[in-house]
Amino acid sequence: MTRRPDGLSAYIAVTAAYWAFMLTDGALRMLVLLHFHTLGFTPVQLAYLFVLYEIAGMVTNLSAGWLAARFGLTSTLYAGLGLQVMALIALAQLDPGWALGLSVAYVMVVQGASGVAKDLAKMSSKSAVKLLAPTEGDGLFRWVAALTGSKNAVKGLGFLLGAALLAGVGFTWAVLGMAAVLAAILVAVLIAMPPGLPKGRKGAKFTEVFSKSANVNWLSAARVFLFGARDVWFVVGIPIYFYAVLSDGSEEGNRAAFFLIGTFMAVWIILYGAVQAAAPRLLRAGARPEAALIGAARGWALALLAVPAVLTGATLLAAGPQPWLTATLVGGLLVFGGLFAINSSLHSYLILAFTRAERVTMDVGFYYMANAGGRLLGTVLSGLTYQAGGLPLMLGTAAAMVAASALAAGRLRPQGGTEAPA
Repeated sequence: MTRRPDGLSAYIAVTAAYWAFMLTDGALRMLVLLHFHTLGFTPVQLAYLFVLYEIAGMVTNLSAGWLAARFGLTSTLYAGLGLQVMALIALAQLDPGWALGLSVAYVMVVQGASGVAKDLAKMSSKSAVKLLAPTEGDGLFRWVAALTGSKNAVKGLGFLLGAALLAGVGFTWAVLGMAAVLAAILVAVLIAMPPGLPKGRKGAKFTEVFSKSANVNWLSAARVFLFGARDVWFVVGIPIYFYAVLSDGSEEGNRAAFFLIGTFMAVWIILYGAVQAAAPRLLRAGARPEAALIGAARGWALALLAVPAVLTGATLLAAGPQPWLTATLVGGLLVFGGLFAINSSLHSYLILAFTRAERVTMDVGFYYMANAGGRLLGTVLSGLTYQAGGLPLMLGTAAAMVAASALAAGRLRPQGGTEAPA
């Protein structure tokens, strides 16, 4: 099996750095959501806290591909880790005595910096896989699935860690502790990173980030709606609904609710990551041509569509919080997570299959800009739809976005240009 020079050792170092980052990213999201909900923020105000995070992700991904091509993948990876450390330290300076508007603005800016950091690290890690993976068989799919699957499992642990830290040591100490750990890991990666990743080229032009490939553009559109469909319920609506049905308003009740919500979100992300990692085997990728995997993208999107459609119907029948509805939501969203993971893993493989080595950071950056755009759309709609129409409107919006993703995936074609088999 052929690998690039230092491929495996560089892949391990990149993966370790990405794991460390995503652990703090998951914990930070849960800390911010639950902490500010207990301070009385409305669903729309909570969504605002994450808006700049997603906008920053869009801008970062658009430029990060060019930055990596110009200055090298390791430079953008280290920059992402370092910026996250600074964002965590800044967030710990938040003063509970500040006015509401000032608190919202401050957290939005800090979350924006964290969004830049996350997407610098993500683009660097995903691009490195294209350059380091084995070139035969389904090696590329297996390596990208292993990276993304393990990353999401670690992020799931971060959700649980964030909820546990909030209940155990409080917001400020939790954030400072994560900053210290991530700083130590950054130093370790700086020392241990082996050579082998591209150092950049001076002639890289920013205009190169815009792809002329129809497949890259349609896949990016499918990604927008896929991740919008997830975040429309994931970011604000479902955590706040669970808090409403699980907490009795007491301090002890709040802590119990934090733990249960954090546990559900962690289990969801870990399941998502496990299925992502297993996607090449589930899809029999080693025995199927690329054209068949392209055709499968639309079919799996249509399978995913059934879940939010059924859950929307269940919420309309319940007409309010019910024990059976809560159980149905938990089970249905776990099924959504499994199907979503296969869709996401297929997308992550296809973007690397569609791009060429010489412009991998450009295409991956553009694709993850679309990913961030979908998260931004879902984040804004999560607060708006839940506040305006509750669970039915929120889940119905998710169903509509999955349908749009399936339509875009149906436009993908094999590299030769003929229609992909279903």
